[in-house]
Amino acid sequence: MRMRLVAFFCLLPLLLASVSRGEAADSRYALVIGNAKYPDSESPLKEPVNDMKAMADELKRSGFEVTAGENLTGEAMRRAINGLYEKIKPGAVAMIFFSGYGIQSGRQTFMIPVDSAIWDEKDVRRDGISLDSVLVEMNSRGAGVKIAILDASRRNPFERRFRQFSTGLAPVSAPRGTLVMYSAPPGTVINDAPEGRSLFVQELLKEIRVPNLTADEAFNRTRVGVSRVSKNEQVPWFSSSLAEEFSFGPRTQQDLIGAKPIDPPKRFESDIKPPDIRPPDIKPPDLQPQQQQQASTTTTTQTEKPQQQIIIQQEKQQPPAKTPEQIRLEEVNNDPAMKELSNLIAANPNDQAAFYKRGQLYAVKGFYAVALKDFNDAVRLNPRDYEALNNRCWVKMIIGDQTALKDCNDALTFRPNFADALDSRGLVNLKNGQNANAIADFDAALRLNPKLASSLYGRGLARQRTGAGPAGDRDLAAARAIDQNIASDFAIFGIR
Repeated sequence: MRMRLVAFFCLLPLLLASVSRGEAADSRYALVIGNAKYPDSESPLKEPVNDMKAMADELKRSGFEVTAGENLTGEAMRRAINGLYEKIKPGAVAMIFFSGYGIQSGRQTFMIPVDSAIWDEKDVRRDGISLDSVLVEMNSRGAGVKIAILDASRRNPFERRFRQFSTGLAPVSAPRGTLVMYSAPPGTVINDAPEGRSLFVQELLKEIRVPNLTADEAFNRTRVGVSRVSKNEQVPWFSSSLAEEFSFGPRTQQDLIGAKPIDPPKRFESDIKPPDIRPPDIKPPDLQPQQQQQASTTTTTQTEKPQQQIIIQQEKQQPPAKTPEQIRLEEVNNDPAMKELSNLIAANPNDQAAFYKRGQLYAVKGFYAVALKDFNDAVRLNPRDYEALNNRCWVKMIIGDQTALKDCNDALTFRPNFADALDSRGLVNLKNGQNANAIADFDAALRLNPKLASSLYGRGLARQRTGAGPAGDRDLAAARAIDQNIASDFAIFGIR
């Protein structure tokens, strides 16, 4: 099992309103969630909270009763979703908007709470919340219009822990009367916007404010607008099975007359707080009693120690200032997931799984030398653990350890058709200039997993080095289409 960041993602169901009159026409309920502070991520996401607040405000203006959630744990998300279910009346409009990390597993898309402990694919189904299940439950409660908006097509930190899964989000098998929109097509990922606002959400908000547009029209205009602004680098995807026309808000200016004021959105705050990652203050050591006496009785006479000498002595006793790397490592060690694993190891120094998982987490954060120590312990405790051997091979490749190749070979001895280990060995050979061997390894990995971006990119570089430029260019383009950040990943590996 190799480690690689994936794509980051946002889910958002149930938005739009029926134009039919009667009680159902006034029943519009929306749950909007922005999850940004994931302890496993290198830093908080920039977009979700801002987009969640903007969406909540716009939906209130459109007549929705809105519940907003920021940085929700699994318990808080389920409580908020159940609250949405309880409000649904027959024929009502129900919507969910989610921005954060999403993962595709078993051909379903899962919204990820901020406290999820995801180490392998079964944890996704345990801690994540299935979009398909939410839509089915909305339908069973009688919702006439079910809308899901997902801004969750981003790379996430969990992919490095289990690589045998599909990138991006999965298509939705939704009941009739459903409108689903993703910020990117199923199976693809996009990067977060540097300004902290999603292009997708900005365009969507602009279109749903336009009077006289149906929801289908607004979504299609959003898709066209995002594609145009991004120069086709991002093309949102939507699927509709609506049987009637629906609009997000009042369809004409006349409809605005007499609109009821909407209460502020209810808030579900996360029941966990992000770790305090500020570096501890460095205080000078306390003076010993003898030094205090010297400091208090110092005079300028020749028989007493000069005050300047005492100050110099105090300065020498201060610990050296910590480097930025040391401070960042302290922050990583304060992550809840890291603390839990360290506590497990302290309680049981033979906990092989905890060493393996902690090594993965250090590697995700970029502390490869520290990760190597944990993988050493994992292999020591279970020499036949081919996943630990593969990860150790991968880490050794990054830091330039010449024994990396042996670990990859050992991993493949225990599991011959292990695509991740073939990919890792290909990277080792590529970095060592063994281009023909690298191509053979990447070919074998791609036969097992044709969408393995690392193998496509590595094979492209190897082909270019051996004079097969056009074929290499095709591989590089295919890899970038799967993973826009693949070139920066290879730069971290020391391969350009």
